[in-house]
Amino acid sequence: MANRNPGGRTAPLYLEDLRVGQRFVSGTHRLDEEQIRAFAEQFDPQSFHLDAEAAKATLFEGLVASGWHTAAITMRLLVESGLPIAGGLIGASGEITWPNPTRPGDVLQVESEVLELRPSRSRPDRGIATVRSETRNQRGDAVQVLVARLVVPRSAQPSPGPAPSR
Repeated sequence: MANRNPGGRTAPLYLEDLRVGQRFVSGTHRLDEEQIRAFAEQFDPQSFHLDAEAAKATLFEGLVASGWHTAAITMRLLVESGLPIAGGLIGASGEITWPNPTRPGDVLQVESEVLELRPSRSRPDRGIATVRSETRNQRGDAVQVLVARLVVPRSAQPSPGPAPSR
């Protein structure tokens, strides 16, 4: 069962609160041509992100958002309503794919699943959660898949063991 938190924040989660298979669903974001062009002008100025007419002659056959714009929207959705990790979403590594383009009018939502949890041996105050996040449009098409290893704090440091005797 997925934890749905489309409207706001829940209590921050620590490593001990997470379970393999646990799911989280974000709120939504509607993307329009103005947003696509504004992002592209600043960060990815390619014709298929800037000019709807020129984009028709590309392999996309129309205006599309930059994959990095989709990634930025995904991050915002995760931070605001999708994955309430204590201390924020701190990435250690990740792999990202864009199986389908994001287009004007798409309404994006992110569903995340915890794949693996690993307490750190060298840093007892944290661990690593491997999370797969799929960003989908209103038709259910995946427009981005991100598998990230996130640094997640533990709620309390484990006891170091008995105090040495004198």
